[in-house]
Amino acid sequence: MTLEEIRGQENAMENVDRVQSAGAALEELLVAAKKQEYLTVGVYESAKVMNVDPDSVAFCVLATDEEYECDIALQIHFTLIQAFCFDNDINVVRVNDIERLADLVSTGEPGEPKDAHCILVTSPSANPWKDPALDKLSLFCEESRSVYDWVPTITLEER
Repeated sequence: MTLEEIRGQENAMENVDRVQSAGAALEELLVAAKKQEYLTVGVYESAKVMNVDPDSVAFCVLATDEEYECDIALQIHFTLIQAFCFDNDINVVRVNDIERLADLVSTGEPGEPKDAHCILVTSPSANPWKDPALDKLSLFCEESRSVYDWVPTITLEER
């Protein structure tokens, strides 16, 4: 085994640990933001918030799974949301387990819609919300961008 192969394996292991750590931080962030009522759930609801008060958006999560990957309208919405986030320096990640994400952000009310394709973590402009998980995710996104991964994918832990 060459030195390059060993380094490649080490880097792959570090990347797996980094993604798992980001998944745990995302769960922490979403639970904390839900308690503070700093979540906006749904593509259209998120678009409204971005239009009215873009400075309040602290983080964006886009979620899909195999069922929705061929949904052209949803992919167009994702492209527009990503462009908005890039223009406004908002970190954005993708999650491939929409059901797990919907479970994390649901309020448990009967008849509640499960549109968890886009989730915004907001923070009042007058009194910005500080959270260690948000800081970890911001660092994760920054590190991902440094290797040209503009919208990194995060894997949530199984429950």
